[in-house]
Amino acid sequence: MRLVSRTAIAAAASITLLTGGAVVAQAALTRAPAEVRAGAYALDSDHGKITWSVSHLGFSTYKGQFVNVDADLTLDPANPSAATLTATIPLTEVDSNSDGLDAHLQTADFFDTANHPVATYVSRSVTVDPTAPDRATVVGDLTLRGVTRPVTMMVRFNQAGPSMGGAYRAGFDGEATIKRSDFGINYALPVLGDEVSLHIEGEFIRQ
Repeated sequence: MRLVSRTAIAAAASITLLTGGAVVAQAALTRAPAEVRAGAYALDSDHGKITWSVSHLGFSTYKGQFVNVDADLTLDPANPSAATLTATIPLTEVDSNSDGLDAHLQTADFFDTANHPVATYVSRSVTVDPTAPDRATVVGDLTLRGVTRPVTMMVRFNQAGPSMGGAYRAGFDGEATIKRSDFGINYALPVLGDEVSLHIEGEFIRQ
């Protein structure tokens, strides 16, 4: 029995050495929202983007991104409904893969960035799905072109834990749909789609 025990211990030690401690690192990650560290988080803008898509004359679904988004998040796993989110989206930092469209989006036909260079989103409520604790409904106010409208975002928690460099991160994906006409963006309606689908992805670093 003693020989078996020593062999098992040696095997376990060998696995840990061969994986460079990866077993320990993986154990520190969690996909359980209740295990996430409470506190204030800031978005890592290199890993936080908003992808938008809209019908292009019915022929295709055109997609682009907003980058360099700035966002702050507070989390309290003991009281998930107390979570807060604020985000600032620089409308001049749009990437549609077309220089001509990027320039057009800055005009009064669309974002009118000369007068409204940023959009903001401020959460008002967070409701966790009782049947799926990694899913939540976030209701907040989106301000675009000086117009504020309520927007509901469906959020999925991915995981949290230490990442490269040792920073503690929490990752989320979100989905929302808005009507651009609600914000006074009526250019080329109705041939250019009114509904805009938003996919939000973000890695937040605990401060």
